[in-house]
Amino acid sequence: MENNASLQQQLLEAGVHFGHLRKKWNPKMLPYIFAEKKGIHIIDLNKTTESLQEAAGVLKQIARSGKKIMFVGTKKQAKEIVSDCAKKINMPFATERWLGGMLTNFNTVRKSVKKMQSIDKMLADGSAESLTKKERLQLQRDRDKMDKVLGGIAQLGRVPAALFIIDIGHEHIALAEAKRLGITTFGIVDTNCDPNKVDFAIPGNDDATKSIAIITNYITAAIAEGLAERQAAKDEDVEEAATDDVEKRAARLQAEAESEAGRGRGAGAGSQGGRGRGGAAPQKRRPQSGGARRPGGR
Repeated sequence: MENNASLQQQLLEAGVHFGHLRKKWNPKMLPYIFAEKKGIHIIDLNKTTESLQEAAGVLKQIARSGKKIMFVGTKKQAKEIVSDCAKKINMPFATERWLGGMLTNFNTVRKSVKKMQSIDKMLADGSAESLTKKERLQLQRDRDKMDKVLGGIAQLGRVPAALFIIDIGHEHIALAEAKRLGITTFGIVDTNCDPNKVDFAIPGNDDATKSIAIITNYITAAIAEGLAERQAAKDEDVEEAATDDVEKRAARLQAEAESEAGRGRGAGAGSQGGRGRGGAAPQKRRPQSGGARRPGGR
């Protein structure tokens, strides 16, 4: 409870509870509204805390399973916060503008990313030196333009498992594409939005920089925890595998040694047995022949 109280206090100080004017509200946000003050709706921070913790828990599990979570925030107030947080945990992000079809037409978008990467390669290995200065300049401009929009998804090899969105009303295209592909959606939802449009709605002020920062940082910390747990589990598996390998190798060597020793004993016993049989036969024959002669002699 203390944690919840301190988190609520932080949310309060960041102004997460300030909603929009009453005339702009979406009636579906009624369960998350605490009161109205001077024509502005006040969001219930108890609900925000619960929703935030639930969303963070689910995102932590997604990260732990090794899947990608894409951050989306193209609003001026959100751009820097979103890109910084996503870079910290090496997750894809979109902060400039949402390219139509970024998810639903992912293969085409990947081609553009590959084109951008091939330009990078040309500029790095010096193969662009053969071009004229004007062509090189144009190439650099094209690359910068693509990097602005596609830089955040350059390392994304396939469609992400989840989307974390700042202002679901502003990012309606991203939300629609995610819904079409069945991608799990998480979003900060203000009093002018429909919370049913996202799988995990976090009621809060999506306009104030402080509000966006505190919620995004909380989510980022949860994802980082999930990634750390995944890495720890991997290291444990590697350790166990190494131990198993050593044990198996030792067992194999022991088995080989025992088998060699067994073979040696078998060979020794065989040769002795051969001598015994070879030696016993004449001894038996001699007394028999002698015994046959004696009565005849008598």
